[in-house]
Amino acid sequence: MNDMDPILVGKAVTTPTSLPESNGKVFLQPQYGNRHGLVAGATGTGKTVTLMTLAEGFSRIGVPVFMADVKGDVAGLAVAGTLNDKLQQRVTELGIADYRSEPSPVVFWDLYGKLGHPVRTTVSEIGPHLLSRILELNDTQSGVLDIVFKLADDRGLLLLDLEDLRALLGLVADERKDISTSYGLVSTQSIGAIQRALLRLEQEGGANFFGEPALELSDLMRATPDGRGVIGILAADQLIMKPRLYSSFLLWLLSELFETLPEVGDLDKPKLVFVFDEAHLLFDDAPPALQQRIEQVVRIIRSKGVGVYFCSQFPDDVPDDILGQLGNRVQHALRAYTPRDQKAVRTAAETFVANPDLDVAKTISQLGTGEALVSTLQEKGVPMPVERTLIAPPRCRMGSINDAERAQVRAGSAVGGKYDKAVDRDSASEMLARRAEPAVAQGKAPRAVTPEQAITPEQDRQEGGMGQKISEWMWGTKRRQGVVEAASKQAARTVTNRIVRGVLGSILGGR
Repeated sequence: MNDMDPILVGKAVTTPTSLPESNGKVFLQPQYGNRHGLVAGATGTGKTVTLMTLAEGFSRIGVPVFMADVKGDVAGLAVAGTLNDKLQQRVTELGIADYRSEPSPVVFWDLYGKLGHPVRTTVSEIGPHLLSRILELNDTQSGVLDIVFKLADDRGLLLLDLEDLRALLGLVADERKDISTSYGLVSTQSIGAIQRALLRLEQEGGANFFGEPALELSDLMRATPDGRGVIGILAADQLIMKPRLYSSFLLWLLSELFETLPEVGDLDKPKLVFVFDEAHLLFDDAPPALQQRIEQVVRIIRSKGVGVYFCSQFPDDVPDDILGQLGNRVQHALRAYTPRDQKAVRTAAETFVANPDLDVAKTISQLGTGEALVSTLQEKGVPMPVERTLIAPPRCRMGSINDAERAQVRAGSAVGGKYDKAVDRDSASEMLARRAEPAVAQGKAPRAVTPEQAITPEQDRQEGGMGQKISEWMWGTKRRQGVVEAASKQAARTVTNRIVRGVLGSILGGR
């Protein structure tokens, strides 16, 4: 399979007049892979297998893929499958001449660092707005968190992990009156609420996500020496139990891709395919401004070579404005048992290009496992009429892997040495602890000054106290920094705290 070969999705149940040249086979064209897609259907109808088939297809043409493993069976991509009678029958029925069982190149990732290489980012990089969503803060508490981040920038304090953020909250509590005057009202109740939210996040294991070495996006866009795209699989069977953390992490990652990658226009194939499983979690309780911004990211990120594929039970889990941008559609069976189900069936039927030979609304409830209604973009980006399709089987194992197999894959990873060991750099918590040491040692005595800095009582008396004010202005007090200290901090401040925190920084009030 070369770089320009289309990806086989499956074969139409009856040979359609719309696909005469392909003998009824349904393909996803690589040049339209960045036009995004949707895989939907009820539980147990074959969505995961379809995602694995697509991931393998993109990998074989050299396109890296990043996807979450919510149930544990996507990890089977790393191991060759077994050709049984049922699988052989499907291969023969579809006429796949070059089918063979084989693994795909895979890198395992895990926010908790147990089932894959740790995934980390810094508190500073994730930004206050997305962190507020993870912590489930209200508007007032989110405003206080904005102040904490601003204060860290102004004082040259690096926010890398939760210990740094906790230290900054302590500083804000100590200097609450002065900070409220300069930055806006800060209440002890809001500080306490944020601290409790941090404690909950830490107890759930979320603290592992914050720290260094931070994930570099280039490590998600790797290829093997023989030109196959590496599939990054995020272990999410435990992460999915914390929906806000799960969806916020994937949203952060998507926004970082949007911010970092250059404009490339339409390519022969995507630079990366990003799969967002359980997509409804992204939009649940999302404020309108956030939803609008997600729509903008999805619309524009295709020009940067990234294809986004949403996976969910119902097509209407994805808002209409975003659903309209998903050019490649795979709809598995839906059972119209409830009014909610019936509405989802109508939505699915209405979003496909009509096929006069197919009653879409009726067919959706009649699809068997491994069947789907499929419409992909064809020549000139025109969507093909929907077809009832037998989905092509993946070449990997359709199921979970054991610990030994996972360990073998991890041992052969090219990025393990880079991420497996955490790095604790000098940051806000250490810096604030050092600054507190002299005051503690002196029993909170006034800051000592050098003879050159000292102003005699006679001078101070003659100048009506002006000498003391000048001294405080230059060298500061225990509660306020002076201009000399501020200048030295500014000179020493690293680029880390000035990093653009991603597109989400502008969602709810600017970066």
